[in-house]
Amino acid sequence: MGVPNLGSKRSLRGRNVMITGGAGFIGSHLCDRVMMDRPSKLVIVDNFSLGKMRNIKSLRNRADVKIYRRDARSHKGLEKALEDEQISVIFNMAVIPLPMSLDRPMETVLTNVAITANICELLRRGKFDTLVHCSSSEAYGTALYVPMDEEHPEKPHTPYAASKIASDQVAISYLKTFGLDVAIARPFNTYGPRQNELSYAGVIPLTIERILRGEAPVVYGNGRQTRDYTYVADTVEGIVGVFACREAKGRIVNIASGKEVSIIALIEKIAKIMGYEGGIVHKPPRPGDVLRHKGDISLAKKLFNYVPRTSFDEGLKKTIDWYSREFKSSRTS
Repeated sequence: MGVPNLGSKRSLRGRNVMITGGAGFIGSHLCDRVMMDRPSKLVIVDNFSLGKMRNIKSLRNRADVKIYRRDARSHKGLEKALEDEQISVIFNMAVIPLPMSLDRPMETVLTNVAITANICELLRRGKFDTLVHCSSSEAYGTALYVPMDEEHPEKPHTPYAASKIASDQVAISYLKTFGLDVAIARPFNTYGPRQNELSYAGVIPLTIERILRGEAPVVYGNGRQTRDYTYVADTVEGIVGVFACREAKGRIVNIASGKEVSIIALIEKIAKIMGYEGGIVHKPPRPGDVLRHKGDISLAKKLFNYVPRTSFDEGLKKTIDWYSREFKSSRTS
């Protein structure tokens, strides 16, 4: 399974790579990005509770891609896939997302931690070599200072955020106790094509879909809460960068744009791009909503020269175009 040491930077080329949650939003884009590095094989594991086959349709018929409809919590199921496919690297993207934790908090916590613990135990048992675990900026809670670096205190506002902190600590504990090859990428808010637009969706796809249906956008609270939005292509570039950099081992590394935008400004920008001139509906604040986020990406820049390349306006236009095409396609099919 091992690949010879080629210096401080390592490549996915020639490796057998598994992505759990690979049919999801960020996971499917990560699949596309990984394939650019020409691995010997890409194995996608997803239970398709939120992931969609449409997200990986360009990969489905490739001889070097295999898809498992499987729950990443299943120890025997995942172990068999690892052995059958001789996996070297896992990118763990499988997760129950934040909005679901407001409705099903216990399930969110137990599932997210169980997935990570299962994968770490299989790593400890030598079933693969390297784990890149995907965290979340929600672990930080509302910014105590900006930009928020990796030393920012972890102050979870939601069961989802708590589950991500717990999962991160499980991964770090396995690294420290057993000397495993583990690194953690911590993305801030990611947006772009394929983000879930149905139940448990984020504000960008929800706003786009509402306008496409002729409905008014919705703002929760006063709309002055801010987020650091990163276009999905830049997020997955950062996640691959965490793998490629040997010095990232044992580290939590922020992946962000380093800029912040208020929710009300975001919705107004979407409305302007889409030509919407109606009003905006204001609703009470959502429970657990963080008030401010702005990421510090100095460590990612230092470790592997990470630089986000897609401006917010450019990424937003690409995202709106994609959802508009999908919306029209669904109306005509």
